[in-house]
Amino acid sequence: MTSYIDHATLLRALRLRDLTDPLQGPHAMQHLVADIHICLGKEWGCPRLIHRHTPVVAVGDNYDRLGYPAGAAARDARYTRYLGEGYMLRSHMSAQIPGILRGLAADPPGDLLLVCPGLVYRRDAIDRLHVGEPHQLDLWRIARRTRLTRDDLAEMVRLAMQAALPGYRYRMSAAAHPYTTDGLQIDVEVDGAWVEVGECGLAAPSVLAQAGMDPERVGGLAMGLGLDRLLMVRKGIDDIRLLRTEDPRVARQMQDLAPYRPVSNQPAIRRDLSVAVPAALTPEELGDRVREAVGGAWTSWRAWTSWRRRPGRICRRRPGSAWGWGPGRRTCCCA
Repeated sequence: MTSYIDHATLLRALRLRDLTDPLQGPHAMQHLVADIHICLGKEWGCPRLIHRHTPVVAVGDNYDRLGYPAGAAARDARYTRYLGEGYMLRSHMSAQIPGILRGLAADPPGDLLLVCPGLVYRRDAIDRLHVGEPHQLDLWRIARRTRLTRDDLAEMVRLAMQAALPGYRYRMSAAAHPYTTDGLQIDVEVDGAWVEVGECGLAAPSVLAQAGMDPERVGGLAMGLGLDRLLMVRKGIDDIRLLRTEDPRVARQMQDLAPYRPVSNQPAIRRDLSVAVPAALTPEELGDRVREAVGGAWTSWRAWTSWRRRPGRICRRRPGSAWGWGPGRRTCCCA
């Protein structure tokens, strides 16, 4: 028996910000998406159709019309968020493709790049490498005038990786997908290890035919990329949760594709060490005392004016001064 998510869970999912959507605020992920589809469109000289649609999709579009068998493990409610009879939250961006193809079937394009970025909804672990709502980018090239081949597919992978991760090594290995033939898995090398970032293949004739297209006249290339993982590699981020953090020190860095500068998850420390010293010591002598005490393990120090303590009273420090102990003393702080 299929289990359905409740209304509260659905609302939480729909309220989650889609980092690929400029209407929901700027994010580095949008630059990554643009770099990839602009590169492909320019190289091929074909128009691009950027498609965004509700994440609520028909089960038929998410599975059946993409060639998933009835008993596929992906259909299990442990992995899929079903809403009711016949509907679900899309589990991959390829769920948008059957509907687009049906709309193009009456007059198939000569050469067109379909661009489908967005959130997908799964049931997954939550840790530094996984979330239940990752972002994906589906890229399908549909062509009537040109017979597309595996060489075209390899070129598509080269262009996409060059745009997304310039300078990184990548490899392709055989992999089976229900909606493609000659399927491939795409991995990139990160710190000596291979990391999967996407999959691709020639569009399966059965998928085109179910949409009302003639596979003898129309062909396609299909690619799906994991945007969270690509962005983590591009910026040098080791925790996927940083992509959504509200910490302003991190959020400011999620506006572009510049390398990430790590920040501490602990509060800023401004006074590692405070000591009271005789007021007669000069700043130079204080500096010598600090260097002798802590060697090179400090970055700055500062001496404040002294304050006097009256018996039975607590004195407020003056602007620019700091607490100390006893009359005629000053406080030295180093960090």
